[in-house]
Amino acid sequence: MVRLHKQYRLVHSNGKPVECYHLEASANNFPVSVIIEFVFTNSHERTERYNTVPSKRVHRQKQSAPGFPMSHFRPNSILRSLMVCVSGSVLLLTGTILNAESTRKRPSEINEFLEEHCAGCHEGEFAEANFDITALQADSPDSKNLERWVRIYDRVEQGEMPPEEGSDLSDTDREAFGEKLGGWLRQLEKHERERTGRVQGRRLTNLQLERTLHGLLGVDIPLAERMPEEPKSNGFTTVSDGQAMSHFQLQQHLDIVDLALDEAFRRALTGNDRDVKTLEAKAISRTNPRRRTREPELIDGMAVTWSGTVSFYGRVPATTAREDGWYRFTVRAKALNIPDEHGVWCSVRSGKCVSSSSLLSWVGAFEATEKMDEWTLECWLERGEMLEIRPADVELKKARFAGGQIGTGEGAPQNVPGVAIESIVVEHIHHGASDEEIKNVLLGDLEVSHSKKSWKYSKVNSEQPRRDLQELMLKFANRAFRRPVTEVEIEPYLNFVMKSFNENQNLLDSIRLGYRSLLCSPRFLYFTETSKQLDDYELAVRMSYFLWNAPPDEELLELAKHRKLKNEGVLRDQVQRMLADSKAEHFVKDFAAEWLDLSEIDFTTPDRRLHPDFDLIVQQSMLQETHAFLQHMLDNNLSVTNVIRSDHTFLNERLARFYEIDGVEGDELQYVSLNPQSNRGGLLTQGAVLKVTANGTTTSPVLRGVWVSERLLGVEIPPPPSGIPGIEPDIRGATTIREMLEKHQSDPSCASCHKAIDPPGFVLEHFDASGAWRDRYPQQRGKKAKSAAVIDPSNALASGETFDNLAEFQELVCQNPEGLAENVASKLVTYGTGAPVSFSDRDEIQEIVEAASDEQFGFRTIVEEVVVSDIFQSK
Repeated sequence: MVRLHKQYRLVHSNGKPVECYHLEASANNFPVSVIIEFVFTNSHERTERYNTVPSKRVHRQKQSAPGFPMSHFRPNSILRSLMVCVSGSVLLLTGTILNAESTRKRPSEINEFLEEHCAGCHEGEFAEANFDITALQADSPDSKNLERWVRIYDRVEQGEMPPEEGSDLSDTDREAFGEKLGGWLRQLEKHERERTGRVQGRRLTNLQLERTLHGLLGVDIPLAERMPEEPKSNGFTTVSDGQAMSHFQLQQHLDIVDLALDEAFRRALTGNDRDVKTLEAKAISRTNPRRRTREPELIDGMAVTWSGTVSFYGRVPATTAREDGWYRFTVRAKALNIPDEHGVWCSVRSGKCVSSSSLLSWVGAFEATEKMDEWTLECWLERGEMLEIRPADVELKKARFAGGQIGTGEGAPQNVPGVAIESIVVEHIHHGASDEEIKNVLLGDLEVSHSKKSWKYSKVNSEQPRRDLQELMLKFANRAFRRPVTEVEIEPYLNFVMKSFNENQNLLDSIRLGYRSLLCSPRFLYFTETSKQLDDYELAVRMSYFLWNAPPDEELLELAKHRKLKNEGVLRDQVQRMLADSKAEHFVKDFAAEWLDLSEIDFTTPDRRLHPDFDLIVQQSMLQETHAFLQHMLDNNLSVTNVIRSDHTFLNERLARFYEIDGVEGDELQYVSLNPQSNRGGLLTQGAVLKVTANGTTTSPVLRGVWVSERLLGVEIPPPPSGIPGIEPDIRGATTIREMLEKHQSDPSCASCHKAIDPPGFVLEHFDASGAWRDRYPQQRGKKAKSAAVIDPSNALASGETFDNLAEFQELVCQNPEGLAENVASKLVTYGTGAPVSFSDRDEIQEIVEAASDEQFGFRTIVEEVVVSDIFQSK
């Protein structure tokens, strides 16, 4: 039986009206919905197309598009053709469903294996680890159950299950089970991908949206920080599964678009707003020397700030921004009362510098010496914000000031280090396009009558407004949609804008409205990936957002235009070109921010009582170390084994002192060769990684072990079984974390995972929550911490090899470079394509790793092999 359920009319992406007829039918007891579309190519012709899906998957719409009344429909005149279409559709769908059912049917060999080797422990209400195989009897597992099936495959394939004791499973039977289960899982995923593709519809992340608007409009204002925080899925914000879009987020998108457009038109219509001023020491210092305040004091013609703990001490009101913008500061200064071992490290931060607005943003740091020197720093300032420049090394002797204010002459007698500023040059600058270039993008060669009152009152003159609007919008749409756009496709947008123009006769407002409508289109906000294999334009977009988090440049688009980009040689050349581009500086920082959770480094602050040597300068130096290290790996194609162990790192004097490494001088980050006996080397031992894997007060071998396993070693750790607490009551008398976990592992539900978690977790116990080395655990006594139990890092890998210390652990892990390369490749694929690596993707990941083996699994080679892989070039 077939019945007409609904009829409606929409607008196709090409601007043409589409008649839609939604019919419901039944075939062989399968409910079916058929959606038939008639796409009008002109006023008299239409092309028929239809799609058939299970009824439960149809999202029914209740209204037609504005401007296309239902009276235009003549269902009776075309009902006959609908019936013809639906007959074929129902038969087609019936065959598809029956084929799907046969695909989902689990081979009997799998059921027999589970019954013989698993059911004894994992069946029923009291199944071990709460893993009940009877819950997996359905032949069409959802995504959650699919993960459990993959876990079964991995545990059996790796020899973890069934347990050796009490099992007579032969290697031949184990391999046979793996082949059957693996083949079935691949069939399931293949069937699903033929229907939906590997990557679901994904949109620009906050960072990608910011850089895309910067590239389109030429503006440079920070935008990402004004948007709601994005959730991560599988470790990355780029993964489509976690990219919800609510009404609130849509409104935020509109607000961001309006902000960017207003800034672009302001700069295009008001001219140059750059200025430069030089602040001498007198202007930098406090205006009334007799008042107790927090500004520098004037001593011997220099603006001086002493080492102290008073908040906002060293603020410079003369640097206050009169308007939002990017500012460049050139500071000339030297140190006073310099320590014997090093200079006076100073921090530069920005903010309101008042108690009612206490948050300060990091700008930079420098090491002042007895010699006058110069440093240049750049930052974004909101109107009313200023700089704070002060000695900030926690190891410096501190002056004491009463009442939270500093009087002139109170610091010098205390003989503490200080910084003496000679001058500050302040420049209001812009990054990216010039004002003239922005004007050309927005208005072309149209004549403008400027207003002295505000850019909003300026007038744009045109003798043929529709033609000029169409020309501007078409040019803009080609860039905004990141592929060629026809006049037909922008016709609905143009009609909408012309309606507004005809009402108010304001061409400037209409141009802005046109750009706004294009920037609110799904074709701008979402990635357009329609075919199973990406076309050249889709590939260009995926590449550019993978390596730059920004739109493709002209060279990529030109290659896509001539369909040359998918040529492997051309593709490899483009990867190398893009990595050599200045925009690739973002790649390492953007990737590491999510892969290594470096974006969360500010989330905790180490307890000052437990970690008295840690400060913000150390933290920022740690970030710089990791960024420089990864960039060096990429530039020099170093092996991914450097993730675990390396003979070098990048340090400045402050971080080297924190790491207790001698021979490093200056505030510039520099390549440092490490002593073979050093406890540093590799991302694994870098302070930024160690800090984000601790809570600021204590460390946990479980949390660090899970993090290292999943982020660096590529070993996925499933969540603990429900009902299994972190520490059982009978082990609370244990005296060390090792004893606690050893008793914890006596539970079979926990032991299998802890074999993977504990080795990296315990070996990193030598590093405290701030990333500093320690030999003993601290014991809190009152306000002070004293050394207690000796740390024992020894353990055994899940494969059985034992180690006694960090160096031996690193050696063992690096004996399997393929595993490390597989992990990096998987993370890059997830980050770059927007979908996690699934079971059926594993073979392609292995191909990427094998292709990189000739280059010793170099980081740059793996990036290149990811881009040329089939998985990267597929939807």
